[in-house]
Amino acid sequence: MSRSYRWVWLGCLLLALVRPAVADEFRPAYLQLHQVDDTRYDVLWKVPALDEAVVFKVVPLFPAGAHATTSVQSIYAGGALVRRWRMEIEGGLSGKTIEFSDRSGWRLDVLVRLERADGSTQLGRVLLPLESRFLVTASPGAFEVVRTYTAYGIEHILTGFDHLLFVLALVLLVQGVRRLIATVTAFTLAHSLTLVAATLGWMEVAGPPVEAAIALSIVFVAAEIVRSRQGRPGLTERYPWVVAFIFGLLHGLGFASALAEVGLPQLAVPTALLFFNVGVELGQLIFIAVVLGVIAAGRWLGRRSAAPKPPWLWRIPPYVIGGSASYWMLERLATF
Repeated sequence: MSRSYRWVWLGCLLLALVRPAVADEFRPAYLQLHQVDDTRYDVLWKVPALDEAVVFKVVPLFPAGAHATTSVQSIYAGGALVRRWRMEIEGGLSGKTIEFSDRSGWRLDVLVRLERADGSTQLGRVLLPLESRFLVTASPGAFEVVRTYTAYGIEHILTGFDHLLFVLALVLLVQGVRRLIATVTAFTLAHSLTLVAATLGWMEVAGPPVEAAIALSIVFVAAEIVRSRQGRPGLTERYPWVVAFIFGLLHGLGFASALAEVGLPQLAVPTALLFFNVGVELGQLIFIAVVLGVIAAGRWLGRRSAAPKPPWLWRIPPYVIGGSASYWMLERLATF
């Protein structure tokens, strides 16, 4: 009975994971500023659009005195309107505020990235309509780099539903605390290696094949759960650390792709890379703690209930995991 309740609660957790992954139709807006010198900046503004005529009515408003020094080049591609231009701001942007005018009425995330002339980077997010301002700061110190990239690592793993489903499948399949610790450690070591190698340019792999292979790795482990429950233990159950290490190499390439979108401050690359990875691990540990808490709650409820449970309940988690990953894999293959 306790095992049945465990599967019910895990099914609820899976629905919470999978639903956001398929329900998020609109990508965030993106403002990138590249500082050319003390007063000039190259601007890239990317805003979601249904087509060239139907665009989210959100625009960045720069401080007084800012003016374009080139014509604005616009292109519609990939569900977004992209505009580029160069502007000049008297005294520069440091210490000043960029506001976002929102006339759409929709909830929209705006990601902001400022690449300073000294090689440092400032990252930020504005959540419209709850907030509308982004404060540009001076070049960051070491503490700001640590805080920013640790937070980004945590956020990335906790919103990376494919990575979370893979970790969840490992937790469900691997029995015993020691074996689970060894498995998670192997996964961590592997994705740390490829994250560093890909980020520093030591290796280069195309993104779409990697993302499709990550989805395939989840399908594989989900099938291993089914085989295990049917009394046919597979490779993952017998040598979980080996499988976790091999697939961890793939997942590390996925982490590197996400980190490439944000970039690294040129003056603090080792620090930023290290603490992004620390953030990923902290987020992973948070997720594992939640899963183990759900399992413990399911066992507690099972001990309190004498009602018979359907024998098929255990199939819900592996089939939801495998079905979701299969959909992602086909979707990603279609982008090749």
